[in-house]
This record gives sequence, structure tokens and C-alpha cells, in this order.
Amino acid sequence: MPQMMPMNWMLIFIMFIMMWYLIMIKLYFFFMYNYKNYYNYYTMKNFSLTW
Repeated sequence: MPQMMPMNWMLIFIMFIMMWYLIMIKLYFFFMYNYKNYYNYYTMKNFSLTW
């Protein structure tokens, strides 16, 4: 029983890392796809604040 616990924790840790990695890849591609729109929105917001 104590020898099985580290393996279970390792599998849970690997599953968590893989889920986080997939989420980060999804967000990365999403922002790369909408980078120009977000950049224009950010600059417009800054200009509106400065004006």
C-alpha cells in the first residue's frame, strides 16, 4: 500500500500538468489569433484614458 501511493500521486500530478499544458496551448493560440484586435483595443483604451 505505501508503495502504490507515490505512483498514484505521480499520475495525478502528470494529469494535472497535461491539463494545464493543453489549457495554456489553447490560450496561446487564441491570443495569437486575436492578437491584432486585442492590441488595437488596448491602444484605443490607453488613448481614451490619455485624452
